[in-house]
Amino acid sequence: MEYSYPIDVDWTQEEILQVIEFFNHIEDAYESSTDKEQFKRAYKNFKKIVPGKSDENNIYKEFKEVSGYDGYKAVKALNENNEESSITIK
Repeated sequence: MEYSYPIDVDWTQEEILQVIEFFNHIEDAYESSTDKEQFKRAYKNFKKIVPGKSDENNIYKEFKEVSGYDGYKAVKALNENNEESSITIK
């Protein structure tokens, strides 16, 4: 798919790359599966960049509008799947 990620112009290049990595894990969870530990690490990095819950929800909303993928649902699956080594959204 062709779409733009919701990126803040005030983020550094490294922060942008970390946020894109997080979005890639969400996409992978919907399209096939993503490694749970790598996704968890990417989410922790994302939360360092976007610590506020309101900002996080706004980014999820923007991302869902352009991609159709729900970041909230993906993170919820990440936190609920204690036994699995990968995350898949069905």
